[in-house]
Amino acid sequence: MKKSRTQILTRIILLLLIVISTVCMASGCSNSTLLDPDDPVTLTIWHVYGEQANAPMNLLVDEFNDTVGKEKGIQVIVTNVTGTSKILAQLLDAQAGKPGALEMPDLFSCHTQNAPSLGADNLVDLGQWFTDKELNSYVPEFLESGMFEGKLAVFPVSKSTYALFINGSQFKRFSADTGVTYESLSDWNGFFDVAEKYYNWSNGKAFCAFDYLIRHLELDIISRYGKLDYTDSGWYDENDPAVKESFTMFAEAFAKGHITVSNMYANTQVMTGEVPSGIGSSAAIGYYNDTVTYPDNTSEPTDLQVLPLPKSGGEHEYMPQTGVGICAYKTTEQKAEAAYEFIKWFTESERNLDFVVKTGYMPVTNRAFAAIDGYAFEDKGYESLYNAIKTMHDGYTPIVRPDFDGFYDKTNALYDWLRENQPSLTERYQNGEDISVLTEEMWSFFCDID
Repeated sequence: MKKSRTQILTRIILLLLIVISTVCMASGCSNSTLLDPDDPVTLTIWHVYGEQANAPMNLLVDEFNDTVGKEKGIQVIVTNVTGTSKILAQLLDAQAGKPGALEMPDLFSCHTQNAPSLGADNLVDLGQWFTDKELNSYVPEFLESGMFEGKLAVFPVSKSTYALFINGSQFKRFSADTGVTYESLSDWNGFFDVAEKYYNWSNGKAFCAFDYLIRHLELDIISRYGKLDYTDSGWYDENDPAVKESFTMFAEAFAKGHITVSNMYANTQVMTGEVPSGIGSSAAIGYYNDTVTYPDNTSEPTDLQVLPLPKSGGEHEYMPQTGVGICAYKTTEQKAEAAYEFIKWFTESERNLDFVVKTGYMPVTNRAFAAIDGYAFEDKGYESLYNAIKTMHDGYTPIVRPDFDGFYDKTNALYDWLRENQPSLTERYQNGEDISVLTEEMWSFFCDID
């Protein structure tokens, strides 16, 4: 009996599939790789994690080269260690081939907002290399922050956030006299009540110095109202009642002298006893000393205590996420595979946690956050910080603020004005001037910045 044309074609296709399957099994198609241990590929890397030779990042690169790198045929070489404020300009010079510039690296630290300057088509979409199972192990908001133009181009390897740092020795005396506790600082209402009590207890000293005051206004609005819209110029909409309401909450405490804006970084003012607490980057932990030295040259142990950011009381609480990730410059598929292998190894949970606890950064996988509870910290201050970070990871949503040209010039103008005018604002309040008049004056300046 003759077979139909369709039956013959079907039989041919089946035979071809069997042949292809057999060949793949014999040649290892299921585990295909472009890497060869006998002919290693070299990846150069620029990073921003400490310029000393024995910086944790450099040590990890050496460890990778001696283990997984040797096994798979990858050697990573650090060719530049720089700062976050410098690296973009250096990358652009390298990309343009400017005289005197270093060669463009295969891997480099980068902020997501800076990556577009290098061109989306020039960066490896790392999301195409990681499996869904692998990606599901990372904090989703951290992965999302590395996306642009539909690509996971900036892979998270560490993140920083903000926290409340406290001189525990001084707070203990204040607590004994007033009854306030660390729990009293769990939300903004309690925080400002404590700040007022401290001002009265200390005969007119501010309770807390803020490094990034405006950021807390943003988080408060998003928590209580669900969103925050910006003007076309990248500032705040003065016609939005939520903006004025939140601004006024912080402005009242500022005008009364209960809080202040840091001179540069809050840790300096805490370490010199000017204030007993500061809100700033988690990475500032490395700048807090074991001893506080007061203006009269007396000193005492800092007994550093670190708390989560005060809550706003909305449906959701939010925490900032900042910091660089790693980009892979697009050259060959072999180098892209090697970049994937290094980044995957570098961000394995236990290794990633070991790396970040030396720097005050957050890890990037959920397992690493879970491991904080049982981690053997060598320093009580670091242990306190990571307990606060774990609490925020479990109960807050990490978010990235949008980036606008000129935004930091505007915030610096605001902070300069606040520093200059706080003494007179506080004096006027003490002399009986209505607080609403003072906050309205501050609001007027705030609006005029736009």
